[in-house]
Amino acid sequence: MPRLIDLTQTLRVGMRGVAWDTAATLEREGWNARSLHLYSHSGTHMDAQAHFAAGPETIDCIPLERCMGPAWVVDIPGLAPRSLITVEHLGGEVQKQFQAGDSLILRTGWSRFVGNPAIYRDGLPRIGEELATWCARHLVRMLGIEPPSVADVNSLEEVTRIHKILLSAGVVIVEGLTHLEAISSPRVYFAALPLKIDGGDGSPCRAFAMEGWDANWK
Repeated sequence: MPRLIDLTQTLRVGMRGVAWDTAATLEREGWNARSLHLYSHSGTHMDAQAHFAAGPETIDCIPLERCMGPAWVVDIPGLAPRSLITVEHLGGEVQKQFQAGDSLILRTGWSRFVGNPAIYRDGLPRIGEELATWCARHLVRMLGIEPPSVADVNSLEEVTRIHKILLSAGVVIVEGLTHLEAISSPRVYFAALPLKIDGGDGSPCRAFAMEGWDANWK
């Protein structure tokens, strides 16, 4: 029986880029509704090429089939703040068995710092240029990570360079994953579904993994 694991942060007021207003109430209008104010890269989110001018693709133009598929879950525990994640961290089995179109989920445990921006955002482990280039050359479909960015958000040069390497190669970047410790399988079916925003540079998304999936699904 397939098992679904939600990998999405709950959006709450007080999170970076998250706020809402009351638009209607049951007592006043007869129903409850909110007006949502969301930064396009808040919580668990997906980047589009337009985020860093890495190509013409906007979030609404990413085909659904590129937002789901088989994924390798790679354990990289104990990373120090600002560590570089390299190809070596993938391990020999993943490097040997990886097929074009597979995705990668990097389980670092970093989501445990989500309530501490000084570590979660400013001390995040970064995707090294070697690994970004490996992902591009091996046609990684999606790269899912726990930190809020694949690169140092305080270095415009680095964050631009790493995003461009990945996004220009068509790698779909999913940042801000959580609950990865609930995954028990080394391979899962991974999906991250963004809002269909016209001309969007990115979007919050609902990300999940499925264990016990049919290996014939592509």
